[in-house]
Amino acid sequence: MADLQDELHHTTGLGGFGEAPAGPERRAARLPQDAGELPEEGAGEPRHEDAGRSGDTLERARALLAAHPVADGHNGLPRVLRNLPWYDLELGESALGTDLPRLRAGHVGAQFWSLHLPPGSPGGERAVDATLELLDLVRRVVGGHPEGLRLALDAGQLADARHCGRTAVVPGPAAAAALGDSLGILRSLHALGLRLLTLSRTSWAGDAEGTCAVGGADGTGGADDRGGAGGPGLTRFGEEVLREMNRLGVLADLSGATDATARRCLALSKAPVVFSRSAAHALRPHPANLRDDLLTELGTAHGLCLVPLTAEQTGPSLRDVADHLDHVRRLAGAHCVGLSGSYDTGTAHPRGLADTSRYPHLVAELLDRGWTEADVALLTWGNVQRVVRCADFTARAAQQRRGPSTARIEDLDG
Repeated sequence: MADLQDELHHTTGLGGFGEAPAGPERRAARLPQDAGELPEEGAGEPRHEDAGRSGDTLERARALLAAHPVADGHNGLPRVLRNLPWYDLELGESALGTDLPRLRAGHVGAQFWSLHLPPGSPGGERAVDATLELLDLVRRVVGGHPEGLRLALDAGQLADARHCGRTAVVPGPAAAAALGDSLGILRSLHALGLRLLTLSRTSWAGDAEGTCAVGGADGTGGADDRGGAGGPGLTRFGEEVLREMNRLGVLADLSGATDATARRCLALSKAPVVFSRSAAHALRPHPANLRDDLLTELGTAHGLCLVPLTAEQTGPSLRDVADHLDHVRRLAGAHCVGLSGSYDTGTAHPRGLADTSRYPHLVAELLDRGWTEADVALLTWGNVQRVVRCADFTARAAQQRRGPSTARIEDLDG
């Protein structure tokens, strides 16, 4: 494979766009870290989350991640970088939870970079424009850091990036509003790299007025939302959107969708569906978290629940996150659970999981709980790779059966 012989670039890590400020002022312009981040233990002191854990377990976790790196299902870096006047991901940025040194320390082999817009953003053409700008930014950032990042649009490119020691960047999820109710725009976004679309907050995705189940800092449910129990399912146009997504190879993200929409997608989609930021509702009744019956249905459909590392959805500690992973694995199966760091999304993270470098500590906790290495390998890499590969196969088969859909929302939904 040619990519396995990829030549090393001898350039230094590139920074942001435009000239970097000179001298000590270089890092003066910063955005705050994720809002409400839970305080970590004092520097140099043993972390409470690691108390009683042997160094051998942590080294075992690192060795396992070296072979099966983390495929992180949600990262908000594009929106943060859009507001930074200058940055250097190669040297590291204290204003961020994600940079190349911490990705390497955390053994992160792939990330989905969110294209969600801020809460309250206008829809229509402005949503389309803003999503296109974020897609352009993703491509420029990846192109500006060739020694650490590589754009990946299918399962083969994911594997190639991993074998070359790069972190694969997959564009998405984007909000359904970015389509502007147009299948032509969906195809255009796919051609530019979009591979994951969140089916919520539109009339055709089952969100009746006031029942939207997403609204947090980067696309998941907020405290004021009613949750996923209410609201209708997909409309006829929504079903046509899902069919076209299957034909293209764009995965359906159902985090925050109504229960009716989620169940209809589970029944209709030929490719596996993804909940990009959902934990166990039984352990923490957050509106974006999944109830036990839906977790069981997800396992039957061979979908994927990516558990977020956020205090709001999982709890204040690393062990709370592990509890959610245990619960999802027990109900949906080891083949249907993954990780969603949700870093740089404006949300607080549990103690012990402050940034992307901390994944080995979470894996060590799971090993201490008796997870097999095979199950950990599925959690960190195997399940995401399976879902992306299935979407690729589904798209190739669908394109042999049907051409691009020309359906319009006014024809199907009135």
